[in-house]
Amino acid sequence: MDEPIKEFEEMYLKTLYEFFTANPDDPVRTNALSEAMGVSAASASEMVKRLAKKGLLIHEPYKGARLSEEGFEAAARIKRREGLMEVFLVRMIGYTGDVKAAACRLEHALTDDLEAAMDRLLGYPEHTPEGEQIPQVTRLIEPISPTMLVPLRALPEGMDGSIELMVLEGADVRTLEQLGIVTGTRVRSTGDGYQFDGLRLNVSKQLASRILVRTL
Repeated sequence: MDEPIKEFEEMYLKTLYEFFTANPDDPVRTNALSEAMGVSAASASEMVKRLAKKGLLIHEPYKGARLSEEGFEAAARIKRREGLMEVFLVRMIGYTGDVKAAACRLEHALTDDLEAAMDRLLGYPEHTPEGEQIPQVTRLIEPISPTMLVPLRALPEGMDGSIELMVLEGADVRTLEQLGIVTGTRVRSTGDGYQFDGLRLNVSKQLASRILVRTL
């Protein structure tokens, strides 16, 4: 398929993917799809034909539609980007509004490069804040290299980094500041903990996910 997938088509693919994960053996009937999308049956039927023509769906008359292999990969990518945005909104900026709605709007703006960078930045999360599994189809995990920005928890054993950003608040910030751990502090992963300018500390995975370091 050479033609790009449009945003409104992505919404249908994402919904079809959700149907698939719930009942992988059952084709999705048009009336069920239209109800889930909040559109008329005629609109859903037209979209099914459109996506089938693009090779993203396999339409079985009187039975329903299934994602093709290409459609499944595209839908999984869309769901993965939405999941990454949910993790980013909650973990990195503490967003307390409608996380799913915000992530749905933002995920359309992610390119392949941005998706890979965000995935790495978040420490390659496997689940959303609500516990939903993030699809890992075609996920590319690049090796850590010098000058890369990564969460502290993703810093390989024996590698040094410099703290560039701490997405923390309240007692966590005060505690680290009292220990002299601030932006610019040099840190090394020891495998069973971390050394901050020589000070050895054990840091929780949650806290280590919110401290971003630039590898050295």
